[in-house]
Amino acid sequence: MTQKFSDIPEKELVKGITGKYIHTSNNTIGLITIEKDAVLPAHAHSHEQITQVISGKLEMTIDGITQILESDSITIIPSNAVHGANALTDCVVIDTFFPVREDYK
Repeated sequence: MTQKFSDIPEKELVKGITGKYIHTSNNTIGLITIEKDAVLPAHAHSHEQITQVISGKLEMTIDGITQILESDSITIIPSNAVHGANALTDCVVIDTFFPVREDYK
C-alpha cells in the first residue's frame, strides 16, 4: 500500500513543530517540520526512536549528551531515554518509532 505524506493532515506536537504520521503494523514513521527556535521539551517514551535530519540544523540532547544534527545525520534514541531538541534553523526530519505510536494515530 502506497501512501503520501502530502495526503496526511498535520498534527501539532508543540508550538513550531508539526508532524505527519504513517503507521504500519509495527512502526510509526513521521515527517516532522520544525521552525527555527522551536523547542521540544525533554521527555521520554517507551518507543525506540530513529531520527534522521533531512534538512536544517537541530541541537538534540539524549540522556544528558548534546549533539548537533545536520542534513544527512541520523541518531538512535533508546527506549525510555530522556531527550529533547532545539531547532537552530528550520528543519525537516524523519522520525521512526518502534512499536507503533498509538498516541499519534
